[in-house]
Amino acid sequence: MTTHHDFVIIGGGNAGISVAARLLRSGERDIAVIEPSLTHYYQPLWTLVGGGRARAEHSARAQSQFMPAGARWYRSWANAVDPESQKISLTDGTELSYRVLIVCPGIQLDWDQIPGLSETLGLDGVSSNYSYDLAPQTWEFIRELQSGTAVFAMPSGPIKCAGAPQKIAYMAADYWRSQSRQNDIRVVLVLPTPAMFGVPVYAKELKRVADGYGIEVRLSSEVVEVDSANREVIVKDLVADTKERLEYDMMHIAPPQSAPDWIKASPLADPNDPRGYVEVNRHTLVHSRFPNIIALGDAGSTPNSKTGAAIRKQAPVAVANAKLALAEKAPNAFYSGYASCPLVTSRNRMLLAEFDYTMEPTPSIPFVDLTKERRDMWYLKKYGLPALYWHAILRGRA
Repeated sequence: MTTHHDFVIIGGGNAGISVAARLLRSGERDIAVIEPSLTHYYQPLWTLVGGGRARAEHSARAQSQFMPAGARWYRSWANAVDPESQKISLTDGTELSYRVLIVCPGIQLDWDQIPGLSETLGLDGVSSNYSYDLAPQTWEFIRELQSGTAVFAMPSGPIKCAGAPQKIAYMAADYWRSQSRQNDIRVVLVLPTPAMFGVPVYAKELKRVADGYGIEVRLSSEVVEVDSANREVIVKDLVADTKERLEYDMMHIAPPQSAPDWIKASPLADPNDPRGYVEVNRHTLVHSRFPNIIALGDAGSTPNSKTGAAIRKQAPVAVANAKLALAEKAPNAFYSGYASCPLVTSRNRMLLAEFDYTMEPTPSIPFVDLTKERRDMWYLKKYGLPALYWHAILRGRA
């Protein structure tokens, strides 16, 4: 049998829960959320866990605390969608039909896209803050390293929290300096981009930070293979199309990322994007071919930075246009591409980068110079943003 709902939301993360809460606050009642996990994670905290400035368990809470009362919770995985019949299949055999579908399943970590990486994760100094289980291991490897080479690497292509591969490099370098190890540890930061950051004013400040630590920055480069037997990585220069082998004693690596495999194989995916993100209008978040389907968050094709701050600005747009879709009306709410990247630059300082589709700074705090790293912004990262997330964003209030 098929169960029908006015609104079906795929994903119970930041986007799914905040949208469900906003819909309920707006007066809608027939809402379903598909989410298999019993634990909800505040993932931005994992950077601080890896840097020894927070505990992993503080990022995890019971999903039941945040599933909005009034929404029907399906504890299963979505694995297929038919936009023509407006039906979704779940892995437990359940079939749902919908009038409006909101797609926000999050992003997939493609560890196997880098040969040799999966088998060495968590071993021999190799870790990643992109995993709840591995983030504490990052801190252990940082603390244990007395000398040698530390590599911090970011993959090409869109990833969630694109600043995270840099943040942990700065926190580690700051810690090693506090332990008087800075002259014994070579730090190499491998970035696929032609600059430290896409917004020039922030790129300039991050270059100053990296230079201050003596970090070797490899721009337009990425790790394409891990040789764990010899503790080496193969780094490709994306401009010169050359490769070099680089030894490591400790490595933090962010994996390549893409839409979940079932999204890639579905009619929702952008046929021109090999990563399979849901094809939507970058301003309305409405699907390019199916007007009663909306996508937001990391799995959408919008060309903004994939951050929680972007979701906070997308959620009200998604809700407004979802309600219009229910009434079979054209969308009239628009997303500017706003994103914010809290770039931790030490164990007690942070640069708050805010920007939109124009790739120009869009600061939200008046009378404060947010183009420089600041101590007060560190407290925002460690205390203010988690409180905002748990108590306001997931309640549909911010």
